[in-house]
Amino acid sequence: MKYLKVLVDIPIEAEFTYKANDNIKSYDKIAFGIRVMVPFGSLSKVGFVIDVFEEEIDTPYEIKEIIRVIDKEPIFNEELLALSRWMRHLYLSPTGQNLSLMVPSGRRETENSAFFSPSSFVPIEKLSEDQMRALETLKREEFRFYYLYGVTGSGKSEVYLRRSEEIIKKGKQVLYLVPEITLSNQISEEIYSRFKGRVAILHSSITPSERLKAWHRIAKGEIDIVIGARSCVFAPFKSLGLIILDEEHETSYKSGNTPRYHARQIAQRRAHTANCEMIMGSATPSLEAWRLIRENKIKVLSMANRIGEGAFPTIEVVSLLNEKRNISKRLEEEMRLTLKEKRGIILFLNRRGYSYSYICSSCGEIIRCPNCSVSLTYHKKDNRLVCHTCGYTKREERVCPACGSYDISARGFGTENVEEEVRFLFPDARIARLDTDVASKDKRASERIIAEFGRGEIDILLGTQMIAKGLNFRNAKLVGVINADSSLALPDFRASERTFDLLHQVSGRVGRYSPDGKVIIQTLRVGEMAIQCVQNNDAESFFNSELRSRYDTLFPPYSRLLDIVIRSKNEEKAEESVKELYNKAESLEEKYPDIEMFSPSPSIIAKKAQQYRYHLLLRSTDVNTLLSFSHELLDDYKVATNCHIEIDFDPISLM
Repeated sequence: MKYLKVLVDIPIEAEFTYKANDNIKSYDKIAFGIRVMVPFGSLSKVGFVIDVFEEEIDTPYEIKEIIRVIDKEPIFNEELLALSRWMRHLYLSPTGQNLSLMVPSGRRETENSAFFSPSSFVPIEKLSEDQMRALETLKREEFRFYYLYGVTGSGKSEVYLRRSEEIIKKGKQVLYLVPEITLSNQISEEIYSRFKGRVAILHSSITPSERLKAWHRIAKGEIDIVIGARSCVFAPFKSLGLIILDEEHETSYKSGNTPRYHARQIAQRRAHTANCEMIMGSATPSLEAWRLIRENKIKVLSMANRIGEGAFPTIEVVSLLNEKRNISKRLEEEMRLTLKEKRGIILFLNRRGYSYSYICSSCGEIIRCPNCSVSLTYHKKDNRLVCHTCGYTKREERVCPACGSYDISARGFGTENVEEEVRFLFPDARIARLDTDVASKDKRASERIIAEFGRGEIDILLGTQMIAKGLNFRNAKLVGVINADSSLALPDFRASERTFDLLHQVSGRVGRYSPDGKVIIQTLRVGEMAIQCVQNNDAESFFNSELRSRYDTLFPPYSRLLDIVIRSKNEEKAEESVKELYNKAESLEEKYPDIEMFSPSPSIIAKKAQQYRYHLLLRSTDVNTLLSFSHELLDDYKVATNCHIEIDFDPISLM
């Protein structure tokens, strides 16, 4: 008889004891790190074995027997268990939930490969001075944490790969994190050709069984380099020697679901516990990273020049105040010149659909989602109104539901609307649109469209954030930003930072292989600091100005935030519940004078997916004070019936 201490994926911090008789199949496989199926109330749940012993212990409940053994060999190790407990402290998420998040859900390994086939990628033979200087600094190994601060097209990827080769020669493994699956697909082909097949990719698009196969090979040390998006940070390395966090500023490194972890923080923790090197990199560091660089808490490796014949593009800002179309006369002029040269054009708009609101001209009624407090977006191709928050959809309205007027129509513009205008202006051009709508209908569409544009088979590529970063197109000459103001208008303290990041990154898609790249940014706010600094290629002025603003307002990185959201289908219950939590927080204030509490209020998006949302925001300049206060407030807190709680430590958005 064996007794097992088990964690399960439940929203409370608890360990449970089960037993296993020797007649159960795979009894001899039961050990730390394997999964077992266990009875849990009226349900069956996956349990994670964290201890095995033979002496029976006293428990306040009857010790039940496990149902079956899932794994033939351990699927997690002591490091991952310790990491899940550390996450419990930082993100206030139960250890069982954290562990469940980390490990693959596959039950058996696949026979198919989760690895890439070789590509035609050829390593750069001659390095630039910036690249050589960065690699020489890394070879000296005087620091553990580095920041590769280089303009787009400066060759950061080659530095990552060469440093990886050096680490692997020492018998160590490398974790290479990228913010998007699209980027992992592109860079993985390059990596595979260089590392002779000892490469694994982990991201949400591969099957659980493929992930499990890769998982075991990583744990055995059979994989030298692992590449993937956010969840890849939990891979079970046998001997981790280097962590690369490319495009460190990207918000996609932050999870939007419980536990709301940030891959950058997890990576930093793993680098610390494994005593290994970590390189972060970006042309537009996050404000958190920029502060560390300014205070010399991280070693910066500067790469200010583009490699080869590339040069930073000429950037022109065009006012939309007197324009009547989506494509300004100035942008149209440059597009015609570029098409004559048979060069590629990228048009960027951070809003999909045909228009972003449907409004009655008689009474001003805006057609909103019945489940969320946001307007519906009109998609002309499908003749439907769609909510981009919850997915609700309905047919186009012909009559105003408020006043009965027929004077109701789409306003504003999205990628479909711009595509229609571009096809009218340039009827002979080969045009493709790439946004979430296109990609969701055909999983291979993104790769196909990007490849065709890269080969010059598409003249004009129109898209959203999917085309704004990380992609290299040799023939592209012109980038047109249709409306730079959409992200600036968001009611969030990071709005200006995100706008600068996005504009700088999308500008970096041209001028990589030739000195004649051109960017035209259309905007109603020509004098905005973020737009001016992008035009002048002056990142440092923007970062320093934004840091001063954050210091004056005491927002991150000069403070730490905890956002607690209570949601319910019953608005009164959600409001009442958040006020009760606020009252409890007030009772703790005397013990924690450094805690600042903002009065509970509706979230900026007050209703989402039929759930009313109220939030309580906590702030402190000391992270330990904030965590201690939060644990005392929430560890024994039971949310009201029919209400749900979302806890977000270090939120990247307050929307």
